[in-house]
Amino acid sequence: MTKNLVIIGAQFGDEGKGKFIDLLAHSFDGVVRFQGGHNAGHTIVVAGKKTILHLLPSGILHDNLKCFIGNGVVVSLSALFEEITLLEENGISVRDRIYVSNNCSLILPYHCALDAARENKMGKAAIGTTRRGIGPAYEDKVARRGLRVCDLLSHKTLEEKLRNLADYHSFVLQNYYNVEVPDFGVVLDELQTYAKMIQPMIIDVAAVLEDYRQQGKKLLFEGAQGAMLDIDLGTYPFVTSSNTTMGAVGSGCGFGPLYVDAVLGVVKAYTTRVGAGPFPTECLDDIGEDIRMRGGEFGSTTGRPRRCGWLDMVMLRRAVAVNSLTHIGLTKLDILDNLEKIKICVAYQLNGKKLTSPPLINDELAQCEPIYEEFPGWMEATSGITDFVKLPPNAQKYIQRIEELSGVPIAMIGTGPDRKDTILKMNMFFRACSTQV
Repeated sequence: MTKNLVIIGAQFGDEGKGKFIDLLAHSFDGVVRFQGGHNAGHTIVVAGKKTILHLLPSGILHDNLKCFIGNGVVVSLSALFEEITLLEENGISVRDRIYVSNNCSLILPYHCALDAARENKMGKAAIGTTRRGIGPAYEDKVARRGLRVCDLLSHKTLEEKLRNLADYHSFVLQNYYNVEVPDFGVVLDELQTYAKMIQPMIIDVAAVLEDYRQQGKKLLFEGAQGAMLDIDLGTYPFVTSSNTTMGAVGSGCGFGPLYVDAVLGVVKAYTTRVGAGPFPTECLDDIGEDIRMRGGEFGSTTGRPRRCGWLDMVMLRRAVAVNSLTHIGLTKLDILDNLEKIKICVAYQLNGKKLTSPPLINDELAQCEPIYEEFPGWMEATSGITDFVKLPPNAQKYIQRIEELSGVPIAMIGTGPDRKDTILKMNMFFRACSTQV
């Protein structure tokens, strides 16, 4: 049985990671976020009730389960406590089960103002960020001028560091972007208020995770966004500002990579992408619109419509390699139920050459023409099916072909949004597969 499991998105994000994280969480002793910020959005449906989490680990819906926010996450205190309050109003205890690394970098109103100002100035060339300050916060972290959670513990340190940061960003906001600057006094007062609220949650996450490991406890590591949005390995510059791949576990929470037992990459039965960037298999026709509407492909954080297209095995094979995926979790199979023909991109064609791996230059990737294998659809409802052998034969063949092309076994298959709408093709992740599903 797997002890320590990493779950990441293996496409462009929005793959449905939250569903599988929530489903598996009861088999672990702790759930850990290790990168990203509240630009992520994990949607979880239990018994028909939808919960959208942006910053809190998806395991928070399980009573008594400890959840950790690692140092690789950039934290908006207002977003964190807004989310905590919302869950507590719905009867879920949070404050006694959530722990935040003392080394997390903080997202400040200056970062949000910069994010929005940049996107507005870029116009049609905008990257398509969530405008929540994620990128500018990571910039300050790398430039070693940012504020961290530990800075909240000293009033003098907090005020001095905030003053320096405010002066730096205010000059740019006023003189380059010509936009309003957040009020320093208001920002300082808010941080001091949040400091009292978050103090009981602050811990050395890396030390606690090591204690868990030595005690033989099981940990689930929860990624945000998707592998192809990684700042170093994705379709730069149309990426997020953090490392979204498996390697970020070590740097994002201090857990040694050799202690990880399995890596589950979550993949939609098709492909979606939010915002700008190359997308070779995008369907700019009725099929793309049909997938969008049937799949509810609108951002859980922004509400933006997602671009939709066929499953891209060229991208997926890259994700398999850079993340050392041991298993795949396939989501939204039921969204393809009404299609007579279904395609999988197995290679690209560029300037008369066949490519089986994505080109490194974005302009070339944008020019790639997909080479497809076509499959007959199953034209039957798969929604709610929980037994693989009960799937229509053509759906089974589609899944088996994905395994063949990726070289990775599919462990789980989502056949609907609810926690219970899942086929457990392999059960190595569970203590008790028959319970809480």
